Amino acid sequence: MKTMQLYKALGLTDSEYVEILKRLGREPNELETYLFSAMWSEHCGYKHSRKYLSIFPSGGAVSHGENAGGVQIGEHVIVFKVESHNHPSAVEPFQGAATGIGGIVRDILAIGARPIALLDSLKFGKITNNFSKHIFDGVVHGISHYGNCIGVPTVGGEVAFDEAYTDSPLVNVMCVGIVRKDKIRSAAAEAGNVVIAVGSHTGRDGIHGASFASKELNEKSKEDRPSVQIGDPFTKKVLIEATLEILELQEVQSCQDFGAAGLLSSSSEMAFKGECGIDLHLDKVHLREEGMQPWEIMLSESQERMLFVVKQNGVDKVLKIAEKYDIPASIIGETTTHGRYRLFWHGKNVADLPPESLAEGPKYAINEQEPIYIKQYAESKLTKTTPIKNAVEKIVSDPNFASKKWVYRQYDHTVGTRTAIKPGDAGAAGIWIHEEGGVVGITIDSNPRQVFLNPYEGGRYSIWEACRNLISGGFEPLGMTNCLNYGNPEKDEVAYQFVKSVEGLAQGCKEAGIPVASGNVSFYNESPERRVYPTPSIGIVGYVDSPKKMVKSSFNAGETLILIGKDIEETSNVGGSLYQRAFYDFVGGKIDVVDAKLELQLKKILFSLRDSGFISGCVDVSEGGLFGAVFEGVKKANTGFIGNLISINDHEKALFGEITGRYVISTGNSLIVEEFLKLNGVSYRKLGKCEDKKFEFDGYSFDLAKLYDLYDNSIDLEMNE
Repeated sequence: MKTMQLYKALGLTDSEYVEILKRLGREPNELETYLFSAMWSEHCGYKHSRKYLSIFPSGGAVSHGENAGGVQIGEHVIVFKVESHNHPSAVEPFQGAATGIGGIVRDILAIGARPIALLDSLKFGKITNNFSKHIFDGVVHGISHYGNCIGVPTVGGEVAFDEAYTDSPLVNVMCVGIVRKDKIRSAAAEAGNVVIAVGSHTGRDGIHGASFASKELNEKSKEDRPSVQIGDPFTKKVLIEATLEILELQEVQSCQDFGAAGLLSSSSEMAFKGECGIDLHLDKVHLREEGMQPWEIMLSESQERMLFVVKQNGVDKVLKIAEKYDIPASIIGETTTHGRYRLFWHGKNVADLPPESLAEGPKYAINEQEPIYIKQYAESKLTKTTPIKNAVEKIVSDPNFASKKWVYRQYDHTVGTRTAIKPGDAGAAGIWIHEEGGVVGITIDSNPRQVFLNPYEGGRYSIWEACRNLISGGFEPLGMTNCLNYGNPEKDEVAYQFVKSVEGLAQGCKEAGIPVASGNVSFYNESPERRVYPTPSIGIVGYVDSPKKMVKSSFNAGETLILIGKDIEETSNVGGSLYQRAFYDFVGGKIDVVDAKLELQLKKILFSLRDSGFISGCVDVSEGGLFGAVFEGVKKANTGFIGNLISINDHEKALFGEITGRYVISTGNSLIVEEFLKLNGVSYRKLGKCEDKKFEFDGYSFDLAKLYDLYDNSIDLEMNE
């Protein structure tokens, strides 16, 4: 194939090809064209997003700009990152989800950290849709199979269902690791060292994976199944141990994982970051399949592989460790002072490029014009009402609110002996950090409906909702990671959603005082029929220095419930609520605007009550509104409630409206707590008491056993049909 035909077939544009000619001063050969097509893809090059991500605050983050970033706790760093495997999961859900875990675990490993926890944020079409049910089942089984086999507990996450995700499911996986600060590794290579590939043999699976993830899905996407990698969790388990042992060697200078674009991205990024050259001998790479061509070897995304740059006197040590774990290893090249990225095939130089020409692809500005729908939806309102008893039963059985035990009971959340909070028990997971004596809190959350209605304020909303998950459990938020999932950025509507929500996310982080340690962008999550909501998945890590400071999210019998923070009013904006979507398949109205000053005040108040021992439980008010928070708290304690939840004439808004800046707390010392809240000028409302075997409020009485059965079993019943 002629070079001109090839670059178009590989997805490079005419203007990009002209830029390549300009940078090289010549035409690229066939192999070099393959290299540029992968590294300049959206998935690797971030060409539509790099311009905007620089506004994220990163001060205070450790290893920002590496494979993963983190926050320091004592002598250790908690490393964390979230990434997507959306497109692969749409066409091959089991392997797509499984290898999503494999990839994010390698990012944590490359820093030198031991992976200690996994979380996932999953979005699917409606659970009543058979295709969506198939994707949901495959993804969950892929996550459970891979995560359980590698011995890293899956401790938390979120699952949501909406028609917008029918064609483009979102599979975002977050991994958390721990490493001593003085043992953190970098991907930047130094000249004069040896390049060693360790791990599985390279095959043809995953070739063009980066390009596949950089285009919209359509009816032909199933033909891209060969672009989906095949995971091997049993090899990954020993690779984890081998990698950590190799990185203990002082002679190991840098490390990188084989991720998107395989050997190409890992090696070129090492050379670029280290400002050195690199020579790779592709015929030395250990292969699984005969007859592989240089471009296939470079672009293969075969799993379970790591790349090391090692001083000459450490080569034998690395090879012996690989042999000890029965893992293949090959010396495939050397880093150099000539500053070039050179590839050799049986002694012949087949590619010769400046590393920066690959690593620094084009950077595009996108159209930020506000789309018409923003104003149209802001003015739209619900005109129907639903009897409260029907509404309550509908909410507790809605798969977006109901128990996700069908999902998490398939995950091994106890392996590793670090799990402090079981999945489903709180708004945030908890992991023991024995090395420092405390507990790390972890959450991953998203608010796509709110971001859709108001991208900027929805971005702020997302940050503070994730923070409240941690704060309600007693954790101080410390740092954020994100996975930004959107449609095609070349379309004005998506461009606006992306730019404005990034601005809102950045502002929310600044208000909360937390840095962005790492992140990922996933574009082109749409098909000819539909586009996903703009969905920034927000992962935040927090910490308590003593387990005694943790607050449970259950309300026990005999305790008084108090709402603190904002109370809902007739004029409150509650656009994008679960209630709207559950009953009317409707998303509209204005969303609530975060009051950052109030959020910080509430955090201070809650921590004071926690430290004084005056509260025993806390749930932040989010999806499902005030009713949802009360119901979740009493359900976790298997008790009930009698009191008053309704404060305005619009009963649906009072019960299910979603506004920010409020928590429900439980206490056995209500008089003391109320006096404390008064002295500190905090708005509050006494809701009632928890009572066994009853659920009554404002004159409404419910069959508690029926509500609990609906909540516990709605997803199970749907998946077992």
